[in-house]
Amino acid sequence: MIRGMLVTRPSCSLAAALLLLLLSSDGMAQTGALNKDPVEMVTKYLSLDRHGARLEAMSWETLKPYINWKEEPAWEHVVVITDFEVLDDIAQWEIINMLDVVIPVKFRVLGSMYWETAGFLPEAKVEEFRFRVKGIVGRWRILEPMLPPHVGQKRLIGYVRQAILQEKDPSRQAKLGELLAALKKAR
Repeated sequence: MIRGMLVTRPSCSLAAALLLLLLSSDGMAQTGALNKDPVEMVTKYLSLDRHGARLEAMSWETLKPYINWKEEPAWEHVVVITDFEVLDDIAQWEIINMLDVVIPVKFRVLGSMYWETAGFLPEAKVEEFRFRVKGIVGRWRILEPMLPPHVGQKRLIGYVRQAILQEKDPSRQAKLGELLAALKKAR
C-alpha cells in the first residue's frame, strides 16, 4: 500500500496519477507484477540478498525475476548489514514516468567482509541508495544500482561457521575463526 501524498512537478502529474492508480489496485498477482506496489518487489529482492542469496552461484538464480541485468560480477567483498528500509512514501520517490520510478533505500551497515583475506573492516553507518525500478514486459525490474551483496550479520556468522567446518587448511581455519569473532563483535 502506498502511503503519503503524491507530490510531483506539473508535467508529471498525469503519469504520477496513473502510477498511483496502477499501484493501488489489489490483485492476486505475484510480487513484481505491474499491478503491485514496486516497494514489495524491492523489499523481496533485498530480503533475499540479506539472507545470502548472492553468496553462492546457485542461489543467485532466485534473484533473476527482480533484476534487469543478466550477470552478477564476482564481488571481492560483502557489505555486512543489520537491516534495510525501503522508503514507501511516494513523496520521497523520483517519478520518471508511470512505469519508471526511483525509490530510496537505507541500509544500516556494520562494515565490509573481504573474501580473499577473510577479513572484516568495521564501518558502522547508514547508507542510502536510490533504486531505479521500471516496468519491463509486465513486471517491475530493478535497473540500478548493481551493489555488492548486502548480507545480514546473523546470516554471515552462520556462513562463516560453515566455512570453518569445511576448511581443511588449519591456517585458513584460524583466519576464518578470527573473522567469525569480528563479525560477532560488530555493532
